[in-house]
Amino acid sequence: MNSLLATGIGLAVLSGLMNGTFTLPMRYLGKWSWENVWTVFIVVACVVMPVAMFLATVTHPFAVLSAAPTRAELIAIATGFMWGFGAVMFGQGVSALGISMGNTLVLAISASLGSFLPMLILAPERLGQPQGEYLIFGTVVAMAGIGCCGYAGILRERSEKDHQDTPREMVGAARPLWAGLLLCSGAGLLSAGFNIGYSFSQGIISTAIQIGNGPFAGSNVIWLLVLMSGAVSNLGFCAYLFRKNRSWSNFSRPGVAPLYGLAILMGLLWGGSIFAYGAAAPNLGKLGPAIGWPISLTAGLLTANFCGLLAGEWKLARISSRRWMLLGLAILVFSIAVLGWSGSKG
Repeated sequence: MNSLLATGIGLAVLSGLMNGTFTLPMRYLGKWSWENVWTVFIVVACVVMPVAMFLATVTHPFAVLSAAPTRAELIAIATGFMWGFGAVMFGQGVSALGISMGNTLVLAISASLGSFLPMLILAPERLGQPQGEYLIFGTVVAMAGIGCCGYAGILRERSEKDHQDTPREMVGAARPLWAGLLLCSGAGLLSAGFNIGYSFSQGIISTAIQIGNGPFAGSNVIWLLVLMSGAVSNLGFCAYLFRKNRSWSNFSRPGVAPLYGLAILMGLLWGGSIFAYGAAAPNLGKLGPAIGWPISLTAGLLTANFCGLLAGEWKLARISSRRWMLLGLAILVFSIAVLGWSGSKG
């Protein structure tokens, strides 16, 4: 059990590392419009990878889809479609606020809803038991750390007002602070549906196991439904922007090969984070989605802030904002330890 728990925590952290780095290429894709970047990213992460993993890892894949509970499949499709709009808002929000601040706001809201609701759904009786208490405490600690990072981002925004003539590197059009905050807040609310859908669709994993598959393969069936339906809402919005901005021709301009490469890398990193999380959750026990989700998101936030630092997002910030960021990251490291420890109390 200890070995499975350690494997689950390690995979959840790996998922967060990949999730935290996937937006970094957006800083170097300014020669493309946002919809060009997001289309390539979504096709790789939400169409190509889920189909490939489904066919490669699931034994009798179409028999699993046919035998799985219809209610679970509909929930996966509906929450995936809802998450898709959250992904659009996330992409627009990160473009407006940057890697560090954008990820902070989205992950703060998504972590709180995406962790507590699966616990209430899957094992509400454990709320007052040691495992539930550790989970609640670890999530509260994570929220405090995320709040510190968010405040640091606000201070950074204030200090950058005197340098508004600095050339913009991030892909997408510049937006006012309030617009970016609204986009990221909405993204966090809708993105929580991703983990909620996974929690409600556990019957699909049970069906896959009955037909001769392992839990990881069963998770990949859920991701196929969630991600493919999410691709519909994402690509639909991109199609609207292509028509509005007449930006489809950007795909065929000279010298775009590196842009394709960076956008594909985004898709591989984010898609890889989802499948790593799908492998982590079954190893964390009955409350796997409740434990693995905050660990993955917190590790992702740590990584995103580090990437933002390396990319120079804090080079114009005052010392006070950097101190708040470091304090927040230290608190988040502690929260990962608490959330991981909660898994040993089941």
